[in-house]
Amino acid sequence: MNFKQFYLNCLSHASYYIGSGAEAVVIDPQRDVDQYISEAESHGQTIKYIIETHSHADFVSGHIELAERTGAQIVFGARAQTSFDVRKVSEGDVIELGSLQFLFHETPGHTPEGITIVVKDSSDQSRPLKMFTGDTLFIGDVGRPDLIGSVGFTSEQMATMLYESLHQKILTYPDSTEIYPAHGAGSLCGKSLSKETWSTLGEQKISNYALRAESKEQFIELVSSDQMEVPMYFPASASKNLQGATPLNKLAEPIEFNAADLSSFEGIVIDVRTVAEFGAGHLPGSINIGLGGQFASWAGTVVPIGTPVVIFAVSKNQVDEAVMRLARIGIETVEGYLLHETMKISLKEIPQVPVASVAEIVMGVEGIQLVDVRRPAEYANGHAAGAVNLPLDRLSRDLTGLDKSKPTYVICQSGYRSSLASGILERAGFESVQNVTGGTQAWIAGELPVETTASACQASRN
Repeated sequence: MNFKQFYLNCLSHASYYIGSGAEAVVIDPQRDVDQYISEAESHGQTIKYIIETHSHADFVSGHIELAERTGAQIVFGARAQTSFDVRKVSEGDVIELGSLQFLFHETPGHTPEGITIVVKDSSDQSRPLKMFTGDTLFIGDVGRPDLIGSVGFTSEQMATMLYESLHQKILTYPDSTEIYPAHGAGSLCGKSLSKETWSTLGEQKISNYALRAESKEQFIELVSSDQMEVPMYFPASASKNLQGATPLNKLAEPIEFNAADLSSFEGIVIDVRTVAEFGAGHLPGSINIGLGGQFASWAGTVVPIGTPVVIFAVSKNQVDEAVMRLARIGIETVEGYLLHETMKISLKEIPQVPVASVAEIVMGVEGIQLVDVRRPAEYANGHAAGAVNLPLDRLSRDLTGLDKSKPTYVICQSGYRSSLASGILERAGFESVQNVTGGTQAWIAGELPVETTASACQASRN
């Protein structure tokens, strides 16, 4: 058996290559597919099947391009409603590949069409089974059941399906079975994913909170509650995966803009530089989503699909990386780019303020706003005294409770999200916006006043 996990940190996404003899299978491919073709070539194998465990919502898959370039057959669960030809598999179906047997289970719960694949190698009976669980079972978590309500299922109905998929199918396998999910920590397809990218079924029975539920009712309550808000790009990505994405080499290349082009541009400028570079000087009206963080996920959270985009970067290499990472989540509307060294127009500064200075201001001055843009659970577990919570995913479309005329200080965990939030507020017309460097992490390390609260949705300060 030839086996490799490909892990894409930016999207916390795992895809897989499994080969035997002269042929191979790719499971849940990312949109850019060259690496799978190179892997096949290195083993002298042909990719015969491309298996999707479900219609992914958090990234756009490369199954169409990979199939076109290799002649491989695309495989989906029987309930998938695709706009292209696929081989549909039902409960108990088997695909043979060399010495490998791929057994399919229908495991709805995260999505209705979800499948789990169990791979057995007949050439080595002592080798543990490999189970590819997609978004049904993660390491430390299970798939969230609330991403499919638009097609008529409630979160509770999906959670019931998920419980049955786990207990009637997945958990019946030996404890030695190796578990390979589609995502790790950082994915929004669950709420408590581990940083580990694989595990065993036995380990998950012990450590996974959802698998330790004492009843179906408790399981449903656990997995249906406290889920993060669904990013706005998720429905578009799921739909594109069922329709089939355009091969990357057929997308239009962005062109280099100049100041005149920018003056007539109606869209969003994404500055992909570091927080410090953005703060020191940026194009007025641009937003900062640095390539050093979860660039694609945050772009998909704050930039509506279909919005014209211009990239502001240090180098053309950064532009190319940004375009690729945006395409992975379905943003295909990058019209142009601007390089910092070629710009001759004036840039705007966002002051970068250390936490100690902010603490003095918050404690001693009335009429200012300290806005914590982290997620509600993060805020509730400990935040800078006096900070109000308006999570970044809400901030991009709802500024309720904030006063544009007040001096506004923005804080997150370390500074990445607050820099993005600062640009959003500046675009919205806030008169004075300052980014708190170091974030809550530095605030706590500095032993400054901290509050904990269950009321994480307050968004105003007197």
